[in-house]
Amino acid sequence: MFDVKWIRDHPKAFDAGLKKRGLDPLSAEVLARDDARRAHIATLQAAQEKRNAASKEIGQAKAAGDEARAKSLIDEVAKLKSDIQAGEEEERRLTAALEDFLATIPNLPLDAVPVGADESANKEVGTWGEKPKFSFEPKQHFDIGEALGLMDFETAAKISGARFVVLKGALARLERAIASFMLDLHIQEFGYTEVLPPALVRDDAMFGTGQLPKFADDLFVTSRRRTEANLEAAKKDWIEKFERHEEDIGLMYDALLAEIEQAENLWLIPTAEVPLTNLVRESILAEADLPMRVTAWTPCFRAEAGAAGKDTRGMIRQHQFSKVELVSIVAPDQSLDELERMRGCAEEVLKRLGLHYRTVVLSTGDMGFAAQKTYDIEVWLPGQDAYREISSCSLCGEFQARRMQARFRPADGGPVRPVHTLNGSGLAVGRTMIAILENYQEADGGVVVPKALRPYMGGMERIGPPGA
Repeated sequence: MFDVKWIRDHPKAFDAGLKKRGLDPLSAEVLARDDARRAHIATLQAAQEKRNAASKEIGQAKAAGDEARAKSLIDEVAKLKSDIQAGEEEERRLTAALEDFLATIPNLPLDAVPVGADESANKEVGTWGEKPKFSFEPKQHFDIGEALGLMDFETAAKISGARFVVLKGALARLERAIASFMLDLHIQEFGYTEVLPPALVRDDAMFGTGQLPKFADDLFVTSRRRTEANLEAAKKDWIEKFERHEEDIGLMYDALLAEIEQAENLWLIPTAEVPLTNLVRESILAEADLPMRVTAWTPCFRAEAGAAGKDTRGMIRQHQFSKVELVSIVAPDQSLDELERMRGCAEEVLKRLGLHYRTVVLSTGDMGFAAQKTYDIEVWLPGQDAYREISSCSLCGEFQARRMQARFRPADGGPVRPVHTLNGSGLAVGRTMIAILENYQEADGGVVVPKALRPYMGGMERIGPPGA
């Protein structure tokens, strides 16, 4: 979300930032909408001043015995009151329309972000490790997992449909081990505070981090509402069971119907970024409390609406997966350094696991809606003979903070200001498992467990093939 005052003061910079994202200029439309709102507010204020003046004159007219004048003024005040009420409603409509329009505009990229239409303009900024060498043709993770008898897509499809998996035995334990290792590293060595947040959130939380309204089709939504037909059936069932209390049951039904009709939808989180970042919504923090760093291991849910035909086999692109998320809330002068720090924390996970990776800065055309700058960390998958994203670390500046009304009070006593927010995967757990299976596979179908994970696997050094 943007500050209209900033757009008014910097229209060229605003449009230049949008141009880097491949968008048309929007400052003129934003300001035209704001001008209409401001003009209406001025008219409304003039009407209120006129009503106040007329109200004072009523008493003066009555004191002078001029009843005709008093009656005329009373009628005028009544009309002004009606006009003001309608005007206040119009003000709310104009304000909401402006805010809704602003809510659809993506964040502006920092100057250091490479300009380009898509991922082809991403810039590699570093690599670590080397690609493993094999004396055999390396397999993809799903072939390895299915051959082990520990990765079951067929049963998952019977239960839930496509893009789900059932993990069993050592692979189920490996998922838990990976997440525990990541959490311990981030908490014990990097100073993050572990949080166990809700996996269901309200509309406002999704809006605050930028998932709504733009990406509603990529999300899963639940509803606590029941149809009136279902409620009527429930009422009849209650009455049959409690015939002597029919009146009470009817009252209960009416109250329940009213409550349910007011109930709002809840959204399954696509990432723990949503609840973690919203921990500071509608808050004013002390600068001394910053930076605030939190981490969580949660299930994540994505509809993958735009991924038809992509990664249809395996665990790369699932409707449900787990991820260890990193979120930082910082003062504006800390945010660039914090992005580099967060990137280092995510990269360290791969180093400890001995997995080759590269890091790229995303171009303006490949960057997320809420981001000012994003690093993607891409792990090497020998079975695919390709790098695949395993973490994105993004600086969002004050974009999310304005949507959440999250601010801090500077230590020098200056006015409250929006915080800066950052988020990153530290890492995607399922994709880390994929990388381990493909990079540590052996000719007989077994998989070596990385040394860093063995304490979390009860000392297990290898996941052997059936019968081994």
